[in-house]
Amino acid sequence: MTDKFDCILLAAQRTGVENPLAKAHDVSHKCLVPIVGKTLIDHTLEILSSHKSCRAIHILIEPDGADKVRSVVEQYVRDDLPISFITSDENIAASVIKGCRQAEAPYLVTTADNVLLKHDSIDRAIAAMNEGADAVAGLAERTDVHAVHPLAQRGFYDFKDGGFANCNLYGIKDRNALNAANIFKEGGQFMGNPQRLINAFGLFNILLMRFKLVTIDGAFRRMSKRFGLTIWRVPLNDGTQAVDVDNERTYKVVEAVLTDAVDSLDFDELDRASVAKA
Repeated sequence: MTDKFDCILLAAQRTGVENPLAKAHDVSHKCLVPIVGKTLIDHTLEILSSHKSCRAIHILIEPDGADKVRSVVEQYVRDDLPISFITSDENIAASVIKGCRQAEAPYLVTTADNVLLKHDSIDRAIAAMNEGADAVAGLAERTDVHAVHPLAQRGFYDFKDGGFANCNLYGIKDRNALNAANIFKEGGQFMGNPQRLINAFGLFNILLMRFKLVTIDGAFRRMSKRFGLTIWRVPLNDGTQAVDVDNERTYKVVEAVLTDAVDSLDFDELDRASVAKA
């Protein structure tokens, strides 16, 4: 397998739903929210386009979004780095599948608001697929995320050996590995629908995770068996990798990380922003 990869960059927002962060910053799309002198998608494209192994970038976004971000994207296009727009599908999983079918494997999947993404994290994901994984997911431990700031992230998956946060960084080795994603194409609020969750992972596996009776790597082994694929966790020790710009609270945290001003963050203000779900 080559070290080269195509990136599937998820930049769409829900149809007919005004994103609160975009509204607060008076822009049409969340990926155009400015932070430290650039838009969110600017920061992410800068990271991806400067990685020596990035072969192409495919941006999944709704048609009116493509029109809005095109001028931002054009500056990153090179002869050796084509950037294309693909109309997003009805849900994230369907969009990923659609994007991968129009790209060249292996695929790296991330989001336009993942502005703290680092080359080392990308390298680890690609290396894991070179070492035998069909699909990978980047995860950071709770202690590492809280080392950035206690309110840097509030959503963790709790297992027998600790809490882990999603880093919005995934790798898919080839098109055969896309088969497992088809079950997620039911769409909607997948994680909020117990039956869909059970259909995907199996009731026994859900109970093991719910009551913290399995380790994180044990859960990945069970997931691999369920989907008939080799799915690995990519441990990311840098807690910033689990902090994307989701709302006003994480916006302030990411802004502080980018400007090396985390120590000056107002804890109470962040807490209020979290409660308000800005």
